[in-house]
Amino acid sequence: MRYGANFSSQSIRQRKRRSDVERLRWHFSVKTPPLLWRALEFSLAVCLAALLLPLLLPLYVIAKARGGGLRLTPRLGRGGQEFHELSLSLGPNRVSNHFLRLLCRLPALVNVMCADMSLVGPRSLSRNELSFTDRSLWKRFDMRPGFVGLWWIRKQANIDYDAEAVVDAEYADSKSVKSDMGLLLRSLAAIFFGSAAPASLLRKIEVLGVPVHNISMDEAIAVILNCLGRPTLSRISFVNVDCVNIAQRNAEYAACLRECDWVLADGIGLKLGCNLLRTPICQNVNGTDLLPRLCEKLAALPSFGGIYLLGGLPGVAENVARWMETSYPGLRVCGTRHGYHPAGETEQIKAEIRASGAGILLVALGAPKQELWIREHAADTGVKVAMGVGGLFDFYGGRIDRAPAWMREMGMEWLFRLGKEPRRMWKRYLVGNVVFAGRIIWARLSNRSRL
Repeated sequence: MRYGANFSSQSIRQRKRRSDVERLRWHFSVKTPPLLWRALEFSLAVCLAALLLPLLLPLYVIAKARGGGLRLTPRLGRGGQEFHELSLSLGPNRVSNHFLRLLCRLPALVNVMCADMSLVGPRSLSRNELSFTDRSLWKRFDMRPGFVGLWWIRKQANIDYDAEAVVDAEYADSKSVKSDMGLLLRSLAAIFFGSAAPASLLRKIEVLGVPVHNISMDEAIAVILNCLGRPTLSRISFVNVDCVNIAQRNAEYAACLRECDWVLADGIGLKLGCNLLRTPICQNVNGTDLLPRLCEKLAALPSFGGIYLLGGLPGVAENVARWMETSYPGLRVCGTRHGYHPAGETEQIKAEIRASGAGILLVALGAPKQELWIREHAADTGVKVAMGVGGLFDFYGGRIDRAPAWMREMGMEWLFRLGKEPRRMWKRYLVGNVVFAGRIIWARLSNRSRL
């Protein structure tokens, strides 16, 4: 009886209904979101094109007058299919203005309408840019190229540490309608507050009298590895807006920075200030992003001696050491000490570092104390590289959460830190940033008046 019931007309109809419902549910969950996103980006592209047409028409007239005009560039789209990306050419000379370059790209909105491109996706490539050794190339061509993308946003924010192919693969693995909407919103901040550093930069600049070595993250890591092979001590500092403000009122700290072998730029505030002074920085080379990349290199280089961690609250440096040894097997942490020791223990600490055989000393005592400590004592520790790393231990020691990636890409990490520690950080960010901006504007006006 039971067996026959499974093949009754009613049972068959019920199973068919369930199958139809499952099929509809699958179509709705898998097929509908991309179709809705396609309709949305088409509508947005049409609205943007209509809104910006009054700007594009005069720009086109200017382009024609300068010997340029509408340009059709062969590009590879989804599945490797060739299409022609539209843009404006303003003549033979390269456009240096950030907003003008963006305006010249706006005709590509027509490509978005024609489904050659998407609003969000990897950068469109020419055939000459193809790298067939890149194993993730198939991921790029499984998507339509984008008007904006994750790599472009990070480049605008000067945090483009990884290769473009790596970032494209990261985007492909996390792609969704929600993530694309987030990237589209983040691109607005990149347009107004970001600008990619030009190819030719001064290798050393000054920010209100503070010297800054204008190098990339990869170059900074190469510098540190090279310093490990030198017979003498190399001192490395990171400077942000707060450090520059301190240097204006603390002559000893300013002199200490001038004596450092390498001073590296840290933070969005310094990037914006340098842009205003017309000395753009290459990348945001902050210690928090540098440390894991450096540890990865050092784990494969056991001959360097190891790392010693000095600073932070009691227990924090030990947590950082555990994170290092767990995340990077083969990396040696020679010892740790918290930063709340009495002055009388300094000689003992120096002897302990020297006995450990460490090659690198990370000092997290905060500016200017850490740089002054390194200046006075690091030569007696026997290390080859001494770096002042500020609050880095708090992040990797688990005391403070770091801002999510999307906030860092928008240059809003400072706001996250302010929200986490308002009582400690309000003066540094709310007052210090305004003071720094005033000094930068005054320096810019002073330089202009001398010309």
